[in-house]
Amino acid sequence: MSIFKYSVLQHQAEGFVAARLTRDEQLLLREALDDLAAREDIGAVPMTDEQTKSLFLINALPFIGFGFLDNMIMIIAGNYIDQKLGTLLCLSTMAAAGLGNLISDVAGVGLAHYVESIFHKIGLKHPVLTAEQLDSPKARWTTHSARAAGLTIGCLIGMFPLLFIDADGEDAPAKPPPSQKS
Repeated sequence: MSIFKYSVLQHQAEGFVAARLTRDEQLLLREALDDLAAREDIGAVPMTDEQTKSLFLINALPFIGFGFLDNMIMIIAGNYIDQKLGTLLCLSTMAAAGLGNLISDVAGVGLAHYVESIFHKIGLKHPVLTAEQLDSPKARWTTHSARAAGLTIGCLIGMFPLLFIDADGEDAPAKPPPSQKS
């Protein structure tokens, strides 16, 4: 059976494409085609508990990593700016915090790929879902709540540098002596 206008048979087209792909590309194509076939076999079935858990994990874990790095970098950078550059440039603590946030956001853009690749190397994979399952309210709610929970957990863990910052450091204002009334 010809699938093209010029009388090319399907097996000829498959051979033509496959011969021009590297071994890794062939494996990726085979995996993608297997995933597609599995999705088509599922049909309009609601998500199982296992799929929901898998979808939650695949969305939560990278956001834990991102929240951790973002908050840690923001606190360290903001504290450094406040302690070292704040007096030199006459910056308020809030301005130093804002600049620390800028630094952590820029770092987050650069680190996002590495956070995702770490979790990919661990072996986390998206569950096989149909387009209908992925577009369902349950999947959207699971995805958004997982990201919010992951970010919250990551940000809380990323606050650990506060344990090492001296609140009574050299830049902290001195306490006024107690007033004496006679």
